[in-house]
Amino acid sequence: LATAVADVASLDRDEIVHVLMERERLGSTGIGGGIGIPHGKLKTLETLVLGFGLSRTGVDFESMDGKPTHIFFLLLTPENSTGLHLKVLARISRILKNELLKERLMTAADADEICAIIREEDEEF
Repeated sequence: LATAVADVASLDRDEIVHVLMERERLGSTGIGGGIGIPHGKLKTLETLVLGFGLSRTGVDFESMDGKPTHIFFLLLTPENSTGLHLKVLARISRILKNELLKERLMTAADADEICAIIREEDEEF
């Protein structure tokens, strides 16, 4: 996921991985319920970057509930944007409490459908 985000946002993949791994050392961002929200702050960013990943089979992400993680939102924000960072984390967490939404994301056919599902749930995304 870090590679895809780096390519799309023209960022350094190794820097993304480093920031995410530093955050994971504090505790897993696998919040349970099949959801992971790896996140971090980058000095080089001017605006937020959000990536989405889906594993239909699930991966071990050391989630709080010990179950595989399927749906990932990767969030990167500028280093000095604590308010924005927390606001987006809260919004992602809120929309992913919707079980029907998670089911729809899991069965989405492609990226366009995933984006449409998320926009339908939260107009600001």
